[in-house]
Amino acid sequence: MSKNGFRGIVSYDAMETIRNTNEWLGATARAIASYPIFAMVPHPALKLMGAWGRVTERSFARMVIKPGWQIPAIPGEDGQDHIVYVEPVIRRAFGDLVHFRVARREPRLRKVLLVAPMSGHYATLMRSTVTSLLPDCEVYVTDWHNARDIPVSEGKFDVEDYTQYLVDFIRHLGPDTNVVAVCQPAPLALAATAMLAEEDPAAQPRTLVLIGGPVDPDAAATEVTDFGNRVTMGELEHLVIQSVGFKYRGAGRMVYPGLAQLSSFIAMNGETHTRAFLNQIFAEARGTASEGDKHNKFYDEYLAVMDMTAEFYLSTVDRIFKRLEIAQNRFSVNGRPVDIGKITDVAVMTVEGANDDISAPGQCVAALDLCTGLPQDRKKQHLEPGAGHYGIFAGKSWRLNIRPLVLDFIDEHAALPDAVKPKNRRRRGGAAADCGVSDPMDSSKMPV
Repeated sequence: MSKNGFRGIVSYDAMETIRNTNEWLGATARAIASYPIFAMVPHPALKLMGAWGRVTERSFARMVIKPGWQIPAIPGEDGQDHIVYVEPVIRRAFGDLVHFRVARREPRLRKVLLVAPMSGHYATLMRSTVTSLLPDCEVYVTDWHNARDIPVSEGKFDVEDYTQYLVDFIRHLGPDTNVVAVCQPAPLALAATAMLAEEDPAAQPRTLVLIGGPVDPDAAATEVTDFGNRVTMGELEHLVIQSVGFKYRGAGRMVYPGLAQLSSFIAMNGETHTRAFLNQIFAEARGTASEGDKHNKFYDEYLAVMDMTAEFYLSTVDRIFKRLEIAQNRFSVNGRPVDIGKITDVAVMTVEGANDDISAPGQCVAALDLCTGLPQDRKKQHLEPGAGHYGIFAGKSWRLNIRPLVLDFIDEHAALPDAVKPKNRRRRGGAAADCGVSDPMDSSKMPV
């Protein structure tokens, strides 16, 4: 083993050691403060110690646990609740195509493939998005795997492999599929659609909706794009790429660790997260916190991070952000050029948030200019006022305004009976009609 490889394993295991130690410290503080004899000493410091322990133990434990989907039952028109089953349709080494089957319900005519991001969080980040679509759609999701659990023998996985996965998934679902790509996969979903348009036109999706994705990162600068321009690829590889430790099945695989990504996420909004955790500790001490409160629901998902393969992370930074291969229509897969101008039949819609500081307005809508072969009547764009990054696919802005617009866009370009084309689905006034209160989830600015 090379010196650099050994150093990577030590670094990876060092991060896991720090995480494990903090989890243990939290559990110890909780246990000591809960010891019955201390009930005879009603000192507030003991309550705070126990509260700190509970919050700390839970937080650090969540970092290595994949969340479950936990989709609630869907109310049916017959008055019954229909249980939702998560069923893999295609199993692959680096990610599965899963279907959310609603029991005892006829399949919906709107077939939606949600392309989840591979950027440090699990696909369960889109749980609320899935739940909101299930009453009206048959929903499929790309469920990406944690790279630390994938043996080295499975080979590499970069942006070209990711794009090929999308091509295979869309081809399997058929031409009546409506693809909705959220954030990071937006440019690659656009490329996958262009590949199908040229190689297998009969398998193209019916519509493609791109939500807050960096199709052209240079269109509007953000902290994310500035970082990509400041750091060279050599520096990036040296600073963040590590080798998975011996604790996991993927031992020896080079990855961008989820814990490293999480530290970057938190640093972007450190004051907000610090305040949230202090408030939760005091709520625990007062006895007003609960298992399913807003803090726990959010951070159980936010803190659950996954490793990305080094080649995927590095090729994303290099080819999408630095060399702008999608933005300049110079992307290729396995040596074959991908011409986005070949898209001539698929209706394309872009959605951006006016307050998105991850993929700023202008980055996603650039996709429409790249679709030079697509008629204007098959293009649509929407800029959501006051919405942050998380809000445009899972927050209040999604629920009140964007989801109805997306369903209307799907219906407009689908050969569906009038019975499944509800009219005036969009609420008048949109997000502004909801008293102007911002979504609490937007304030945490969950990156995707």
